Amino acid sequence: QEELVESGGGSVQAGGSLTLSCGSASQHSAKFTTMCMAWFRQAPGKEREVVAHINGYDTPTYADSVKGRFTISRDNAKNTLNLQMNSLKPEDTAMYYCAAHHYVICMTDYDAYTWKGQGTQVTVSS
Repeated sequence: QEELVESGGGSVQAGGSLTLSCGSASQHSAKFTTMCMAWFRQAPGKEREVVAHINGYDTPTYADSVKGRFTISRDNAKNTLNLQMNSLKPEDTAMYYCAAHHYVICMTDYDAYTWKGQGTQVTVSS
């Protein structure tokens, strides 16, 4: 299983911003250009949930809890996925995971994804 590497997590105060990035750990990675890529998160004591995904047609979809605050995008030249997070809230505190799979259409089941990262921690204080 090819691994992804996330970066950009950290600690911020409520109302602040962070940008997460995700790329392949391998120099000989598959190109993610036409694949679904997604961001998931898991807070302590809670189930992992999808935050946002972008399909192979570059159509983004967001969880209701982050609509209007988060923006998912991909950089095809760098073969990376980004998540711009604005107006952060304490309830956004979680480990954030990047994932990708072969298909153009996205799914919300984390286990269905082929490539996954180890996660990056986001902590938002009030």
